[in-house]
Amino acid sequence: MKCLLFNPFSGASGDMILASLIDLGADPEAVRGAVSAICGDKVVIKIQDVKRGGIAAKQVIVETSDHAKRTYPEVLSLLRNGKIEDDLLDHAISIFERIADAESRVHGIPRDRLIFHEVGQLDAIADVIGSVAAIMDLGLEVLSTVVYVGGGFVRSHHHGILPVPAPATLEILRSSNLIWSGGPVDSELLTPTGAAILSDFVSKCSEHFPPMKIERIGYGAGSRDHEVVNLLRAVICEVKEEVLIRDAIEVLETTVDDVTGEVLGDLIDSLLAAGALDVAVIPVVMKKGRPGYIIQVIVDSGDGMEIAREMMKLTGTLGVRVMPVSHRLILKRRLETVKISICNEIFEAKVKIAEDLTGEVINISPEFEDCRRIAGEVGLPVREVLRIVEDVGIKLAKR
Repeated sequence: MKCLLFNPFSGASGDMILASLIDLGADPEAVRGAVSAICGDKVVIKIQDVKRGGIAAKQVIVETSDHAKRTYPEVLSLLRNGKIEDDLLDHAISIFERIADAESRVHGIPRDRLIFHEVGQLDAIADVIGSVAAIMDLGLEVLSTVVYVGGGFVRSHHHGILPVPAPATLEILRSSNLIWSGGPVDSELLTPTGAAILSDFVSKCSEHFPPMKIERIGYGAGSRDHEVVNLLRAVICEVKEEVLIRDAIEVLETTVDDVTGEVLGDLIDSLLAAGALDVAVIPVVMKKGRPGYIIQVIVDSGDGMEIAREMMKLTGTLGVRVMPVSHRLILKRRLETVKISICNEIFEAKVKIAEDLTGEVINISPEFEDCRRIAGEVGLPVREVLRIVEDVGIKLAKR
C-alpha cells in the first residue's frame, strides 16, 4: 500500500507540514492556486531552500500585510466564499472545526463567539489551505509515527504563560487518533494548526516506522532553532501490510523440582484464572539427574509482576525469570454459535474462528466442552461431534 507518512520527531506546524509536502513533490502551483482562491492577492507564498543541522530542506514563508484577527464564523465564511474543490473545502472546514471545538472547550466560549487570534490570520489560513491542497495533490493515505510535542512552557500574547502542549493543542490531540509524547526539548514543537491538520488526515499512527520501502523523502523546516533539528520529515513509501496482530506480552519462567502433578494441575488453572494468557509445564532433567519442570507463562504486558507473585505463592519458587520477548504475532479470533442436527435433534455449540487481518480464515476450532456435552447426550464419540461442528463452522466462516 502506497502511503504518505509523517515522522514528527520535532513536532509539526502548518508551514512545516506544507514545506515537507512540497519537498516531497507536491505541486507548488496547485498550492498557490488553492490559497489564492481563498486569500486572493493578499498572500504571497515563497518557497526557499534552507539547511537545518546540515540537512537540506524546504521552507515556506507566507507573506501578507493582512494580520487581522477573525471570528470562527468569519473564517468559515471566507472559506465558503472561495472557489475551491468540495473535498478541499470539506477538509479545510474540518480542520478549523477541530481548532474551534478545542478553543471552545478550553475557554468555555461558544464556537460562534470565538475569536481566532493567530489561527484566524491569513498566513495561518494559507498554511491550512496549502497543506490540504498539497496532501490532496499527492493523493495518498496518510500515516504518522509518534508526534513529539515538546515540553516546558510557552508565552501566549493573549493568555500569558501556558504549559506545553498548549491547552488547545492538548484538546485537539485528545479527540484524535494520534500517538504523542512530550519532549525531546522544552519548547512548543506542535502547534494547534499542526495538530489539527495531522488529526484530520492521519488514518493510523504507530510508535515506529512500519515495515516499508521508501520512494521519496521530504523535509520541511520550521522558523525557529532548537537543540533538536527543527524539521518535519515526510516520506512516500510502500508499506508492507501486516496480516497478523502484534500483541505485546511478557513471558515468565521458573524451574521447580519439588511439586506434584496435582499441584501443577492446580497451578495451571489458578494462573489462567488470575489473568495469564497461556501456561505450559515442560519436563526437564535438572542437576544431579533430578526430574523437574519448567513453568512457562505468557501474560499481557504489564501483568508480569502480579502473575509472577502468584507463581511464587503456588509453587514455592524463590524467583521468576522475565524472558526478553517484544511481542507475539496472533490471529484475530471470534466465537460463533452454530446449530447442528444429530439424530433429528438440534444442538448448539460454539466454534472459535481465527482469521488474519485480510479476513482470510486460517483455523476453525470447535469448543471441546460443548462437543463433549452433545456427545454424551446422543451417545456418539466426541471426535465425531467435533467433526460435525467443525464442518458447520467452515460453512459459516465462508459466508
